[in-house]
Amino acid sequence: MKTKDPKTFFIRTYGCQMNELESEVMVGQLKRRGLKRVLDEAAADLLLYNTCSIRDLAERKVMGKLGQLGRSKMRNKLIGVTGCMAMAKKETLFKKLPHVDFVIGTNNLSELNNVLDDVIESGQQQIRTEGEYDALDYTIAEREHKLKGYVSIIRGCDKYCTYCVVPYTRGQEVSRPHEEIEREVRDMVQKGYKEVTLLGQNVNSYGKDQPQSGVLFHDLLYKLDKIEGLERVRFLTSHPIDISVELMEAVRDLRTVCEFVHFPLQAGSNRILKKMHRIYTKEQYLEKVALLRSIVPNAKLGTDIIVGFCSETDAEFEETYQLFDEIGFSVAFIFAYSPRKGTPAMRWADDVPEEVKQERLHRLLDLYEKKAAQERMGLIGSQMEVLVEGVNKNGQLKGTTRCWKNVVLDGNESLIGSLQMVDIQGFNHSTLTGIIQRPLILT
Repeated sequence: MKTKDPKTFFIRTYGCQMNELESEVMVGQLKRRGLKRVLDEAAADLLLYNTCSIRDLAERKVMGKLGQLGRSKMRNKLIGVTGCMAMAKKETLFKKLPHVDFVIGTNNLSELNNVLDDVIESGQQQIRTEGEYDALDYTIAEREHKLKGYVSIIRGCDKYCTYCVVPYTRGQEVSRPHEEIEREVRDMVQKGYKEVTLLGQNVNSYGKDQPQSGVLFHDLLYKLDKIEGLERVRFLTSHPIDISVELMEAVRDLRTVCEFVHFPLQAGSNRILKKMHRIYTKEQYLEKVALLRSIVPNAKLGTDIIVGFCSETDAEFEETYQLFDEIGFSVAFIFAYSPRKGTPAMRWADDVPEEVKQERLHRLLDLYEKKAAQERMGLIGSQMEVLVEGVNKNGQLKGTTRCWKNVVLDGNESLIGSLQMVDIQGFNHSTLTGIIQRPLILT
């Protein structure tokens, strides 16, 4: 017999930063309901899985986990599936996983408590995956971190890359009103937050769906930069076609905006880029990279790469490899292509053998590690601003630079929450090590 009146809940999040933020909101919803969060599945009455469908591996992990629950004693707990996989699979989840009690899509997360009520009262499975986006109340988010947090500014995507499920699981682009975003950030700063990361499937498109507001993405950055007490602003993720000169100038000119731009390449072959519907050529991409580096000489770049896309030849992969080597990315997320149901690419043969995909993936990962090691070596002897965020397991202070490098250093815990100038002296694996130049408490 399933628990009818849950007192405790467990939540697991798969996928992107947007999912992490939405999980924080759902935690807030359930705590307001009176439930207590526990970190042990076995101790929870309600199990909630906020899922990702962007890649096959993420989806298989979730399906494997849910299948395992159905074969264990935990199948008698209340079990809910939310997020992108819920939106993509909908009712079929009940057929494959009959022990799941409710399914909530990305447009309906604000209905969590209502759905839970319906499950408890009726004893029947419930699904909410239809309808237009119902804006979440982000003010109730139970944030994991107390110094830095995510802020959603736009949802959905209108680019329709042929390999991507996001337009189908997240819908079209919808920007939040800038006044609402400013209020949320001010509230976070008043609570002690020093850094915010602006989130969207394509943050650069912010405001384009609401021309009457007169506020585009770079305008929003200028507004946030005026908030007293806010130290850093980051943003994820971008589409190269929408990275504008005005945005580059904002990165250069604004005190709070970190000098890091996520610049997803995806592939180095023009034929593959066209097949992906990326709507730029590699030449256009390189022009924007060069323009950014001329405007913001100290800017660091992040990227996404897919290897083994439909019909990708050895020569076309070499184009990607050479372009990656030429540009020198500071952060890279590299994946082997996996077909996603409902995307245009599903119509094409997934004709690059798996062993070829893996060979290309590991070649590019090896190159990335080589470039990253060179970058770390080049940082020794430099001075970098670090936001001190906490203490690691060895008792050392830990923090991040403006360009997302992790740093450990010695110092007093009273420095947590402050910005410090740090002399970089070395590194341990991918983490930099340093010494504070002159301890300064910034409030």
